[in-house]
Amino acid sequence: MRAIDGDTLDLDGERIRIVGLDAPETRCRCPAECRLAAQATARMRDLVSGRGVTIERTGRDKYRRTLAIVRVRSQDVATIMIREGLARPYKGKRRQPWC
Repeated sequence: MRAIDGDTLDLDGERIRIVGLDAPETRCRCPAECRLAAQATARMRDLVSGRGVTIERTGRDKYRRTLAIVRVRSQDVATIMIREGLARPYKGKRRQPWC
């Protein structure tokens, strides 16, 4: 498993969009978003690189990515990323800009 960015994973070719958070885009629009996107991606890589990762698939999004709740050692990854300031809560509505 590898982190594509702060809210998307790749598991053997399956794209997984983590539910509950919105992380800055790596195709950023301003220097602040670029810095935060790099930090969020690095943190996600760190979180999912070890053992104890579980994936609870919940459906698909409009881009046909798998939607899933991802946990690391029973802790919700979305909650960790939001608590650390690397993502925002996201419930499927219009996303706010990072710049």
